[in-house]
Amino acid sequence: MTQHTDAVVIGGGQSGLAAGYHLRRLGIEHVILDAQAAPGGAWQHTWDSLHLFSPAAYSSLPGRFMPAQEGEVYPDAGHVVSYLADYEKRYELPVQRGVWVSAVHRDGDFLRVETDSGDWRARAVVSATGTWTRPFLPAVPGRREYAGRQLHTVQYRSPAEFAGQRVIVVGGGNSGAQIAADLAGTADLTWVTQRPPRYLPDDIDGRALFDAATARRQALDAGRTDTGGIASLGDIVAVPPVRAARDAGLLPARPMFSSLTPDGVVWPDGTSAQADAVIWCTGFRPALAHFASLRLRGSRGHVATVGTRAVDEPRLHLLGYGDWTGPASATLIGVGRPARDAAREIAELLGR
Repeated sequence: MTQHTDAVVIGGGQSGLAAGYHLRRLGIEHVILDAQAAPGGAWQHTWDSLHLFSPAAYSSLPGRFMPAQEGEVYPDAGHVVSYLADYEKRYELPVQRGVWVSAVHRDGDFLRVETDSGDWRARAVVSATGTWTRPFLPAVPGRREYAGRQLHTVQYRSPAEFAGQRVIVVGGGNSGAQIAADLAGTADLTWVTQRPPRYLPDDIDGRALFDAATARRQALDAGRTDTGGIASLGDIVAVPPVRAARDAGLLPARPMFSSLTPDGVVWPDGTSAQADAVIWCTGFRPALAHFASLRLRGSRGHVATVGTRAVDEPRLHLLGYGDWTGPASATLIGVGRPARDAAREIAELLGR
């Protein structure tokens, strides 16, 4: 059976909820289809010690401040999950859970959203599926021959399961630094990065990062010189656990190894190390397989957009995948503005 609505939002995490909030404010009939069984998006699947980069008040979706977490300046992931669940309930957002979207097709004046529980036809679609379900693993020589345990950021939970083991953490971004700090003192840790770690100044948190991303987008839109955005400041936010491990000398970084062996890794100079586990903190790609039939994806798997709107399919908006879908749109505080813009464009499309 095919159901009809004005707009379908694919994904019920933070970006999907922000889209739903603004669509609801504009009186646009919509449904939010989420593959997860419970609220919270990717936040319900993170490692145990993960905390936000910003205080609660600076980590909020549109319309409702995130309450502070008792005893914490930077809320943990569990607090974010509770906030998202409350947000969804407070605004009575029409989320349908356990619905897997397999494809989006052009269907005359509509887009048809194909799911495992029936199809939807809508005048507009907002894709907010994020990146968490598409972890990226680099093609390092020997990776398939390595006999130890390999896992990605998405599979890491706590240092307890690696106590006393020889662990190599790969990646010089925030996830790599935080997981390395989490393991320091529990595991025999080797942290590997493509270039020497670049820490942001210790007083910088998510508020400054959002401002930097916004300033960069404004400069580019105005034809001014690229400010470099967040990348110009550094790669790693020195959250308290990372700062403590760094200052204690527990986070020395080695350059990237050249290959894996059955029992470890080898560096270009011929030195080697044995490892019981390798944790790849090597990033993600946007989860856009459901657009295959639309033939929209270009370089790096991205879809060309103007703001959030797909250039080659104006009935489609992409939200929350990174700066190419709005400044800081992959963050709690940053997704509100592009979600609002997408909802307004959908209202114009519908003649509202």
